[in-house]
Amino acid sequence: MAVKKARPDESPRPDVRLASVRQDLPHLDRLIHEKLRLGIVSALAAAPSLTFSELKKLLETTDGNLSVHARKLEEAGYVECMKSFQGRIPKSEYRLTERGRQALERYLDHMEALVKAMRGGR
Repeated sequence: MAVKKARPDESPRPDVRLASVRQDLPHLDRLIHEKLRLGIVSALAAAPSLTFSELKKLLETTDGNLSVHARKLEEAGYVECMKSFQGRIPKSEYRLTERGRQALERYLDHMEALVKAMRGGR
């Protein structure tokens, strides 16, 4: 019986794609993977720093939601928050730490590997 060779335009066999899922999916950083936290980290990767108000407006979220998720990132050492006052108004400014930047890079590498496997290596 002859072995069928895959044509160049065919997707890889499902077992090849599943191997990538098995290899890369467990390595996704669950802390970053959550939608709002990924938004925070991504926004901070694109800017030296952003205020709480800027993040809230950019991500279209509530004070409470942003506060909870930013705190989780801060506790993990991915984000740093500097608090100050502008006159009598409190100001919270966030920046991505080196640890956070490295975590985002790892996360993106794993996502790229998954996307590449699902698209057949294209």
